[in-house]
Amino acid sequence: MHKRLRLRNRADFSRVYRYGKSQANYQFVVYGLRRKDVEQFRVGVSCSKKIGNAVVRNRMRRMIKEIIRHHETEIVENMDLIFIVRKGAVSMSYKEMEKSLLHVLRKASLLKAERRSN
Repeated sequence: MHKRLRLRNRADFSRVYRYGKSQANYQFVVYGLRRKDVEQFRVGVSCSKKIGNAVVRNRMRRMIKEIIRHHETEIVENMDLIFIVRKGAVSMSYKEMEKSLLHVLRKASLLKAERRSN
């Protein structure tokens, strides 16, 4: 995922947590905040130490970023998004995680007009 598509500052994370809307399933929570000053969506990933050690947390971050990279044309623009990983996601395969992540994005209405390929 390109650097310009990442949320990095603590202030950006705090703004999304404070003013954004959230949706969740058993594996992920997504916070979304509409922004007029960004042309593309930006993504941040948060993994608590409850998830596991640094190796596990970084693996989760990398997998989420890769899933987002593959589906970036389907995600609405002008948004700041934060994904919070829950413990249930740790034991999932890539395909299961992708399905769960798309489910929570669909639930939060953060996907563009659906294409019915499933």
